[in-house]
Amino acid sequence: MPERPAFYITTPIYYASGDLHIGHTYSTVVCDAIARYKRMRGYDVFYLTGTDEHGQKVQDKAAAEGKTPREFVDGLVSKIKKLWELMDISYDKFIRTTDDYHVKAVQKIFKTLYDKGDIYKSVYKGKYCKACESFWTESQLVGGKCPDCGRDVEYAEEESYFFRLSKYAPRLRKLLTETDFLQPDSRVNEMVNNFIDKGLQDLAVSRSTFDWGIPVPFDEKHVIYVWIDALSNYITALGYGSDDESLFRKFWPADVHVVGKEIVRFHSIIWPAILMALGLPLPKKVFGHGWIKFGGQKMGKSTGNVVDPYVLAGRYGVDALRYFLLDEMPFGSDCDYSSELLVRKINTDLANDYGNLVRRTLAMSRQYFGGKVTKDGDDDEADKPFTDMIDSVGALADEDMDGLQVSKAVEDIFAVIRRANKYIDETAPWKLATDESAKPRLMRIMYNLLEAIRVSSTLLLPFFRSGPSKALGALGVGAPEEFGDNLRYGAVGKYSTTEIPAIYPRLDVNKELAELAEIAAKAEAAKKSAAKEKAAGSEAKQAESKETPPQTDSGLITIDDFAKMKLVVAEVVACERVKGSKKLLKETLKVGDETRVVCSGIAAYYTPEEMVGKKVILVSNLPPRKMCGVESNGMLLCAEKDGKVVLLTPESDIESGAEVG
Repeated sequence: MPERPAFYITTPIYYASGDLHIGHTYSTVVCDAIARYKRMRGYDVFYLTGTDEHGQKVQDKAAAEGKTPREFVDGLVSKIKKLWELMDISYDKFIRTTDDYHVKAVQKIFKTLYDKGDIYKSVYKGKYCKACESFWTESQLVGGKCPDCGRDVEYAEEESYFFRLSKYAPRLRKLLTETDFLQPDSRVNEMVNNFIDKGLQDLAVSRSTFDWGIPVPFDEKHVIYVWIDALSNYITALGYGSDDESLFRKFWPADVHVVGKEIVRFHSIIWPAILMALGLPLPKKVFGHGWIKFGGQKMGKSTGNVVDPYVLAGRYGVDALRYFLLDEMPFGSDCDYSSELLVRKINTDLANDYGNLVRRTLAMSRQYFGGKVTKDGDDDEADKPFTDMIDSVGALADEDMDGLQVSKAVEDIFAVIRRANKYIDETAPWKLATDESAKPRLMRIMYNLLEAIRVSSTLLLPFFRSGPSKALGALGVGAPEEFGDNLRYGAVGKYSTTEIPAIYPRLDVNKELAELAEIAAKAEAAKKSAAKEKAAGSEAKQAESKETPPQTDSGLITIDDFAKMKLVVAEVVACERVKGSKKLLKETLKVGDETRVVCSGIAAYYTPEEMVGKKVILVSNLPPRKMCGVESNGMLLCAEKDGKVVLLTPESDIESGAEVG
């Protein structure tokens, strides 16, 4: 058996600084559709996605939530993997830039570039966008702001290692202007005019002002800058730089990197330059898709105009959301999201066109022939345009998918579905059913309709699976793992059909829009409440700091200062979360013969169940203070390092009320 051809496709690895939205979902779904299509065409596919987890923004966000960077990204990665499971994403590997094998390989790549003289040490002076983690020259700014995200930039000056990006400018210009490496074509002029022709500057590839990153192997004061770290994932995931590079030899170079247009620069300029410096083959193609916009603006975490894919998939099903994303957005162009458009497309395309075709045809096949339909029967010259359309749609879809025109492939398949509905109206099977002599003609009509459903449903399987699989099951043929000959008209000679409920029920548009608006309003209210709680927590922290014992100018305290604090052993007899707060636990303490209530901001580190029965150290002579509506009488002593918080407890068992000192 001949070896299957290899096909390697990647999504961008998503920056682990916040929850993903429908824009990220689009990138992953479109790559999944391409990967599934290639598998069904007989390719050996490797589909990679993952997370970019290092950088200053992650470190700052983790600190703001009172977590270590690792705890912060672990929580986000868990949610991302659940989202991809919900969206039926068939990735072959999920890479994290914190994975040990990736860290080692990136350090090896950095050292190789340094040893070749393509990385050198100097001082960076210029503009820096913290949101994009990007360095810019003054000439690259747009209106004094970051050209990628439009946010303010800040002046930065620090020692850094630099990659000799300028050295590769001539080769990069030739790559972009003389090949189809970057698609669509509109992205090419942007890269050449805005970056290469303005003069490529050497690139700062290390940072020394924070430590959440991969250490430079020969200078641990520096961490490797996010773009060398993140971009290298496409080869480290295949084992490059490890003892086993068999996957790398099989799948590299990538057939296509699919990325959002905002990071095309890094993938079409920086990434190929790094590969040139390493002496490695370049990816065959980088495709920069457009943005899903909301009210005309780019959807993004920072703008708050995000649409939650969990809500939409949970309410309308994964098929509906995948179909909307793949059909509505021409690959490479922007599109506007609206809930009304989503709901109306579910009704018109999925419920009316496809679902109704399946339901009507199955019902007629059962009513007229007991579900037993064969190719026997009288054909008609008028059938030929319809049957030719069925027979040729597979080749059309191949052409579309080879050109990465995913939305066009979906439209070509739905053209067959819409033509089949028209064919029913033209042939009027219900009229033929009243004439016994017309039964042979009726049989061929039903066969043609079942063939249209079979071929179109088979072709739809890479794009969304639930409804097409049900339709194929009701035809008695099932969903194939590969296309093979299944896309040819006449490949199945006979059918034994069963009836099924509506695959995609119709929706009440007005009701859905009202309920989606209510969901959005509740989400916005919850967001504001969380922001208010965070602000209150910050104020509480400041208030706590004012209550700490006075210190001398030297930072030392006297024995008299220490004697003012009354520290006692207390036993936690009950514990619960404070309503309306994510951080606070309310502990009921036994202090000798006394009972008192204390609130502590340790809910991220201890559950109420873990707290009950613990012996703790209580600062018992602080004035009472309200925290989220609960009066707190004292403070528990904790130790903290690198965002990890641990309660201080007595070394051995001692009764509550015992004084510490």
